[in-house]
Amino acid sequence: MTDKPTTFINLTDHTFVKPTKQINDQQDVTEWINSESFSRLMLFIEKNNESIINKKISDPVYISEFTQKVINALDVMLSWIDQIPPLPTPQRFGNKAFRDWISRLENNAYIIHQEFLPPQYHKAIIELVPYFTGSFGNGTRIDYGSGHELNFVAWLCCLRLIGISEEQDYAALILRIFTKYLDLVRRLQRVYMLEPAGSHGVWGLDDHQFLSYYWGSAQLRDHKHLKPNSILLEELVNIYSDDYIYFGCIKYIHEVKKGPFHEHSPLLHDITGVPNWTKVNSGLLKMYVADVLQKFPIVQHFLFGSLLPLKPAEGNQG
Repeated sequence: MTDKPTTFINLTDHTFVKPTKQINDQQDVTEWINSESFSRLMLFIEKNNESIINKKISDPVYISEFTQKVINALDVMLSWIDQIPPLPTPQRFGNKAFRDWISRLENNAYIIHQEFLPPQYHKAIIELVPYFTGSFGNGTRIDYGSGHELNFVAWLCCLRLIGISEEQDYAALILRIFTKYLDLVRRLQRVYMLEPAGSHGVWGLDDHQFLSYYWGSAQLRDHKHLKPNSILLEELVNIYSDDYIYFGCIKYIHEVKKGPFHEHSPLLHDITGVPNWTKVNSGLLKMYVADVLQKFPIVQHFLFGSLLPLKPAEGNQG
């Protein structure tokens, strides 16, 4: 799939639209799996995967002006958490101050995009904003899950489709922007006690993320010393969590969950029995499609527009 060229949008004659929900039943999920939007997203996800094989977070990567502006915007959004403290009264399901944070995001999203997009891209903002505002959790339910992570990746994919990010940006999209995004959503989860959205409970891979494990395993593909079972040694997890996304995920789980690892995270524990990172990487992509992208409760909330359309994939027509 990754040999397929990226589709690019001609800005001069393209009509952007506000994306909408279009998945209403299981039959629509089948249509989505065979759609052009699914094809474009999978290509984007896999190309990012290839770009960070055997790369550490601390390795030098090309950072464009656009990339730096996105990082700066996420830093500003992190600072909002300090300005909107959690409500001190006991909350049964998440802290309602999160709704104020989401409101600030929604009120500022258009301006944020105007600040990091050159003027010729501003007509795309109507299509970009809904993916972006849907990337950090649901203010009504006060929850966060893999569907929100999917929205963020869809947003990055749309930025690639309109041409503002280029192939040389791929590594930075994951090792700089996506890692900053993880910092932000983890802080949101802890400060506002966000509920897991669409979680499989103890038998899910993770309460909140998924692609962080897929891309994180690519970083480790040919590592001489770190193997899939290395995550069982907490000392190694602490040493390597800043350089490898996968180890950072495991460290975060240890911080937020109590009890033995094999009890609260049995699926991640099972992966430690896989002999190498190449098999972990390919297996996680298959699992992502099966457990996230093909699951109606998650993708029913996904949005479709002109950049990610719910139409048959090119080559699937007829």
